[in-house]
Amino acid sequence: MSMNLGAIGADNGFGEVTWTHRDAILYALGVGAGQADPLAELQYTTENSEGVTQQMLPVFGVVLGMTYGKRPNLGDYHLSKVLHGEQSFTVHTPLPVAGSAKVATVVTGIYDKGKSALAVMETTVADAATDQAWLTSRTSLFIRGEGGFGGEPQPPADWQAPGRPADIEVSAQIRTDQTLLYRLSGDRNPLHSDPKFAAKAGFPRPILHGMCTYGVTGRLLVNALCDGDTTRVKGMDGRFSKPVMPGAELTVSIWKDNGKALFQTRTAEGDVVLDRGTFDYEAV
Repeated sequence: MSMNLGAIGADNGFGEVTWTHRDAILYALGVGAGQADPLAELQYTTENSEGVTQQMLPVFGVVLGMTYGKRPNLGDYHLSKVLHGEQSFTVHTPLPVAGSAKVATVVTGIYDKGKSALAVMETTVADAATDQAWLTSRTSLFIRGEGGFGGEPQPPADWQAPGRPADIEVSAQIRTDQTLLYRLSGDRNPLHSDPKFAAKAGFPRPILHGMCTYGVTGRLLVNALCDGDTTRVKGMDGRFSKPVMPGAELTVSIWKDNGKALFQTRTAEGDVVLDRGTFDYEAV
């Protein structure tokens, strides 16, 4: 088994995806919208409520890119060895609740982390008719056991938690069956549904999708900082630091700074599960 360093910068072509208002609603439900109060987030969960315009949660654009883009050939390894390391996205134009897009992914780097390798990919989701970019996402994957090939180290990240209490804290309860609902938006990795596959990866039971943790956090940030208006979202970044089990309670601690917020997501036990978070938005 080895990493394919020739994948860096290679043209992988593009995939295409079409979605409807139903897909946008299903994703919103998959990240917990309407769970605590079915009447509180109708802009994400309904398309025909009087006086409410349906909106697309921005993180769904990342999911579309990850699911429908052509996967680069990173090397020969077992899927159970892959862990989602970091995820970010930048919104160029808010995605519509229904549309068609071209999805292109390029590997920007493969780094040697010693025992593991880190593959970094950049994906663009663009209007299929005009090629106008709607969203660009950046995904980092840890591949356990594939380091030691003498590659370049990953550039250090510049992030530090403020030395003061959070300005806002918001929480969400994860359903025990959340993985079964979330996987309907495209991520069918058996790590999140098959107990035997999860055991091979060293987990006592299927774990929550990292992108579900990311999506729940993103939804809470939109509600807390943008008053539920997704058109004000500019981007988000975070590092996955620990798996989340279905049934956990997540709390997002937010430090505001004039349109740029820092955040961390923790479990009720105090474990940080999404770290080094930044959220860019239009402050009003």
